Amino acid sequence: MEKVLMPKLSDMMEEGKILSWSKQVGDEVKRGETIAEVETEKVNIEIQAYAAGTLRKILVQAGESAPVGAPIALIGSPTEPLDDEEAPKTASSQATTASAPVRASASANGNGPATAPTPAGTASYAPAGVASSVTETGRVKASPLARRLAEEHHLDLHTIRGTGPEGRIIKEDVEAAIAAQAAPAATATVPQPQTAMVPSQSSAIPQAMLGDDVEIVPLTNMRRTIAHRLQQSMQTTPHFYVTMAMDATNLIELRKQLNAALEAQHDELRVTYNDLIVMAVARTLNHHPEINVSWGEDKLLRHRSIHIGVAVALETGLIVPVVRDANKRNAADLAREVHRLTDAARNGKLRPDEFSGGTFTVSNLGSLDVESFTAIINPPEAAILAVGAIHQLPVVRDGQLAVGNEIKMTLSCDHRAIDGAQAAHFMRDLKHLIEAPMTMLLG
Repeated sequence: MEKVLMPKLSDMMEEGKILSWSKQVGDEVKRGETIAEVETEKVNIEIQAYAAGTLRKILVQAGESAPVGAPIALIGSPTEPLDDEEAPKTASSQATTASAPVRASASANGNGPATAPTPAGTASYAPAGVASSVTETGRVKASPLARRLAEEHHLDLHTIRGTGPEGRIIKEDVEAAIAAQAAPAATATVPQPQTAMVPSQSSAIPQAMLGDDVEIVPLTNMRRTIAHRLQQSMQTTPHFYVTMAMDATNLIELRKQLNAALEAQHDELRVTYNDLIVMAVARTLNHHPEINVSWGEDKLLRHRSIHIGVAVALETGLIVPVVRDANKRNAADLAREVHRLTDAARNGKLRPDEFSGGTFTVSNLGSLDVESFTAIINPPEAAILAVGAIHQLPVVRDGQLAVGNEIKMTLSCDHRAIDGAQAAHFMRDLKHLIEAPMTMLLG
């Protein structure tokens, strides 16, 4: 019997949520065939079977989460017997388990009885028919996210029943316990929409804010990860910022010439300002390896390769696909890769290796007419460039008043890894390339 394990699909992934199963118990499975879709902290990814056979059992149902490396299904021969611990649950057991999170949500919303806090101040949430979350040695079976969430809210895991595989406590179980603990008797008199869900940090929200005119939007894994990582970045990384205004007149002209040449060749590709800026950043990093680094606590990690992350805004949050070896690409090649990655990100088709391993990030809000802004560093990188819009303004050239095209860029740096003078030198040389971009095409 082969176990299908929850794969590690990104560097930061601790657990994944099964969105759907493409196969049902009893279906034939071929090696390499898609069997499920998993929600990670960044994207939804289809996972394939690494063994052929029959899908004998689904251990983690759609909507449930499991830690990386945990078994989520069993594949074997149709006649191969299941061990006792692998035997399917009874129908009543499955129904009870599946309904447990629903009952918890109803209690939190005031649509059903809420579980009262224990005298010690910890929540007790124990739906019937669910396997024990405590092993014979007394250790509580819980996912890493569930442990962290319980610790943040001072909950004793021994008082929470798990609805995950083999009684494991998952994030939803802890959230249900938090909701039960936070729901005072007053919630019974305040009607809440049945579809509302109390967020994991509901105890920090004033009760007066949870009225009929408030829609509570549950956090996606992506939004939760963005919040955690960027808060951690701001709290642990000493940021400093260097801003420069640059003349974009020649950049505008180069883009026109490149797109005219592509159009003449009947090529549908169009080079954007961001493509040229990414190219300029990559060329500048060639000469400033001290910026292409990561902080390693007791050492600096200087990256020989230049992999530029390009921030892409999605409806569900932000993702940063990575253009690998950006310094070795010409304008058309780089533009094609940026466009391919951007389209894949917006369509949820990015592979894990396409949004990991970046050494520097470019975040561009120019298309939204943002004049300038500062960006938060994307760990473990040590710098990120924030790019604003190109604006026309009056300038003096050779003693004469003229119309100029200005673009402002701000470099955010980790001061543990990068000094102010190093950042200033990088920005100065980047400015030279932006203002004389034809030199980028020479090598």
